[in-house]
Amino acid sequence: MKENLKKLFAYYNPYKGLFFSDMFFAIMGAAVTLILPLIIRYITNDVIYFEQSKAFNVIIKLAILMVVLVIVEMFCNFYIAYYGHIMGASIEADMRRDIFGHYQKLTFAFYDNQKVGGLLSRITSDLFDISELLHHGPEDLIISIIKILGSLIILLNVNVKLALVAFAFIPVMAVFAYYYNGKMKKAFVQNRQRIGEINSQIEDSLSGIRVVKSFGNEKIEMKKFKKGNDNFVAAKKLSYKYMGIYNSGLGAMTTMITVSVIVAGVYFMLNKSIVITDLITFLLYVTNFTDPVKKLVTFTEQFQNGYSGFVRFQEVLAIAPDIDDKEGATAITDVKGDIEFKNVSFQYEDTKETVLNNINLHVTPGSYVALVGPSGVGKTTLCSLIPRFYDVTGGAIYIDGKDIRDIKLKSLRANIGIVQQDVYLFAGSIMDNIRYGRYDATDEEIIRAAKEANAHDFIMSFPDGYATDIGQRGAKLSGGQKQRLSIARVFLKNPPILIFDEATSALDNESEGIVQKSMEELAANRTTFVIAHRLSTIRNAEKILVLSEEGIVEEGNHEELLAKKGVYEKLYHVHFN
Repeated sequence: MKENLKKLFAYYNPYKGLFFSDMFFAIMGAAVTLILPLIIRYITNDVIYFEQSKAFNVIIKLAILMVVLVIVEMFCNFYIAYYGHIMGASIEADMRRDIFGHYQKLTFAFYDNQKVGGLLSRITSDLFDISELLHHGPEDLIISIIKILGSLIILLNVNVKLALVAFAFIPVMAVFAYYYNGKMKKAFVQNRQRIGEINSQIEDSLSGIRVVKSFGNEKIEMKKFKKGNDNFVAAKKLSYKYMGIYNSGLGAMTTMITVSVIVAGVYFMLNKSIVITDLITFLLYVTNFTDPVKKLVTFTEQFQNGYSGFVRFQEVLAIAPDIDDKEGATAITDVKGDIEFKNVSFQYEDTKETVLNNINLHVTPGSYVALVGPSGVGKTTLCSLIPRFYDVTGGAIYIDGKDIRDIKLKSLRANIGIVQQDVYLFAGSIMDNIRYGRYDATDEEIIRAAKEANAHDFIMSFPDGYATDIGQRGAKLSGGQKQRLSIARVFLKNPPILIFDEATSALDNESEGIVQKSMEELAANRTTFVIAHRLSTIRNAEKILVLSEEGIVEEGNHEELLAKKGVYEKLYHVHFN
């Protein structure tokens, strides 16, 4: 815990000036609230007995002083509310930068075992809880301590017996507040879970709205939503019940303190042990030591939420990328595209299941290589090893004679272009999505890449052309159009090595023909790997690799493999014919 707190407080370092000024005005504001009742006591206890003209002059001066103090308190509260929140938001932004940057470093192996919703919660709700703690926590703590101790010291000096009557309720209030605050916290956690379930259900339903409508299952979706919505209302009822008990209970106890002070004060006045001005002073200080008790209880909740959020935040930052640049790694230039697998083996860390075993393969520059085989034999995995999305667990892969682990990751991946079956396009314009291939590209270079990918004509058919907004994940485009944009991105990147991962398997025949032509133009004079599910993608391959659970069991061109009447021939008749 000590180490985590040290890391947590380190986020204050860039904002030390803002933090200490925030604390200064918090202390000043708390001091003002303690001073004002003392001035009123002085007026009612002493000044009213002065000679009239003198009393009037003193009251005017004290009134001016109180107005000044109120203005000072107002400024202190403004500073705390405004600049304190700016500090909290700035720290939250720093943390969000750190965790998002770390997300960018983590590898496929990490994301294979994560849910996007869980990763998002680390960067949204968890960080909000942390920033609330870092902003409000120190303020609430120092203000509460000053007000409680200050009130206690002042009231004990005014009248010990009446002070003890007033403070007798504080331990009861603290225990009551702590107990029901805990109940509320559990209820609010349940609320979060319920609303999370509703959000997931809504996201799932809206993402699959075409499926919902195609099966006419709108009423089923409404029933599913109603169930989750009713559960959320039930959880809300419980939280509001505890909130009602909490607020009404603390309100009643605060009123009881006031009543007790009045009753005891009147009793002490009858016994001549207290004067009316002291009773008024006590009543003025009641909220000065009841409100801080509530704030201290709130602080305990803030600390629990913020600290647990920071622990989860640190858990992510503590995950070291399992693939990174090794010491001494260098950039690679003038890549020819000669690729060699030497005794390559691979198994996933979580399952320990061997996917590839002792693979040996040599691909000469500019070759067009197709990979075929049943699902699950490692075709995609084999290609994912080349850009080091995963690292080999045995053997080595070489590009132009250099072990890819000795090449800087950014340099390695800059020389490899990938076109996948499931094309991911970002929300925004067509121009922006193609530019993703190379951010410093000019508009003219982007248009040229689109033409090379046979995408220019359909782009210009839109009223806004290249400025057309394609919607979330390219929802406004057809499968073939999305695929051609992804190919245009790779044309723009202009890498010497290409990987086509079932890039046409989900397309209709017409779209496939257009995309296939674009792929062949892109593959010209580049070392190309194609994971194939269709005959059109393998017929023209110079080399076809047939993978099975035993590894590469056959290789050759289309005619040579058919003539062998082995595994490829069976696959060909089942899948490609």
